[in-house]
Amino acid sequence: MFILSNFISAVANILDVLLNIIYWLIIIRALISWVNPDPVNAIVQFLYKSTDPILEPIRRRLPLNFRFGIDISPIIVILLVIFSRSFFIKSLFDLSMWIRFK
Repeated sequence: MFILSNFISAVANILDVLLNIIYWLIIIRALISWVNPDPVNAIVQFLYKSTDPILEPIRRRLPLNFRFGIDISPIIVILLVIFSRSFFIKSLFDLSMWIRFK
């Protein structure tokens, strides 16, 4: 059973790293949006291309009366990432330990 435990632990580690990368990309994009970035800059294009697929579904689901000039979709994504890391990733690690010592 240690193989399954190691596999679940490895998946949890990979998901944790991916969620951490998403977290920082969203924060960097939000910070850059405050300074009117050059849209032809390669770094700005990378940030937009990597975060738009995550932010657009949330922007579409926000009601029109909730959009008051400030894009709160990065805040929602950051909260979802924090929740996922706190709940799902830790649950996967706990599951792998439970399988290992069962």
